[in-house]
Amino acid sequence: MVHLRCKGRPRRPLRGGDKENRRKAGELSMIRPGGRAREGSADVKANFKRLIAAGAAAVLLAGTAGAAMAEVSGGMSSWQLGLQNSVTTVMDDIHWFKNFTLGIITIITLFVLALLIYVMVRFRRKANPSPSRTSHNTMIEVAWTVVPILILVVIAVPSFRLLYKQVELPAYDMTVKATGYQWYWGYEYTDEALDGIAFDAIMLKDDERQKVADERGVPLQDVPRLLATDYEVVIPVNKTVRVQVTAADVIHAFAMPAFGIKIDAIPGRLNETWFNARETGIYYGQCSELCGKDHAFMPIAIRVVTQEQFDAWAETAKTDIDGAHKQLMASIAAERNTAVAAR
Repeated sequence: MVHLRCKGRPRRPLRGGDKENRRKAGELSMIRPGGRAREGSADVKANFKRLIAAGAAAVLLAGTAGAAMAEVSGGMSSWQLGLQNSVTTVMDDIHWFKNFTLGIITIITLFVLALLIYVMVRFRRKANPSPSRTSHNTMIEVAWTVVPILILVVIAVPSFRLLYKQVELPAYDMTVKATGYQWYWGYEYTDEALDGIAFDAIMLKDDERQKVADERGVPLQDVPRLLATDYEVVIPVNKTVRVQVTAADVIHAFAMPAFGIKIDAIPGRLNETWFNARETGIYYGQCSELCGKDHAFMPIAIRVVTQEQFDAWAETAKTDIDGAHKQLMASIAAERNTAVAAR
């Protein structure tokens, strides 16, 4: 049996329960034309104001957190669009290459946009009631073949130069071996003068960050979530460091954005890269090769310190790595407090 519904049929009046349910759902909070706001509109307005206030507070807190992060982690900040601040010559070149290619891309994009607009206006139906029957144009075909080739060559030359610079080792002052595991990094200082310094760096859990921040005498934002580790690689400033990278299980990748380095860690193979950091501070990287369920939880933390601080840390780290890190953090905190007091 088919039931037909007439357009003019009156709607069934709302029952008491239906009216209450719809009011809760917000359907009865609308304003009638020329009438008063129905019950519940004041609540909607209040909720909307609270939502705006919460959004403004979130933006303010994000900006504050971003500024704090910029101080602690090599120029990283929340919602950052560009690359991290550079502290090595390799990263300087990466910044230049990014700006160089961005300029080329911008010119090409604007040219294509202008060409599309011209074609849409010049060759629209009204302006061309009898369309052209031209099948080809030799000059245009040569141009759109040769010009892209020249553009790619212009991009490729500095690109290859930069790729080789990352792996061509200059004379180095020290060597650190990084081994990727599922899912953390192990480090070993292989120079004879630093023999015996080796440790694993495990990402700090959320419930461990506050304790570590208190031990180091720093605010919680200086121990960033998903980036801070229990131990950090310590390197002297303005020294060329060779990094030997391998893995013990699956393929990982050692990446430090502020240093401009990224190299695969492959089981059974020893890859090499290098950096020379010109500014002290703490810098963070991460494994950049999918390596299993906890791939996102194996950060890299490298602390660049003065030569005096490094020598003191290394002397203690040979026998007591935990005590060496606590000693270094105390030295950095004292240096920071002295700088603040001098302002």
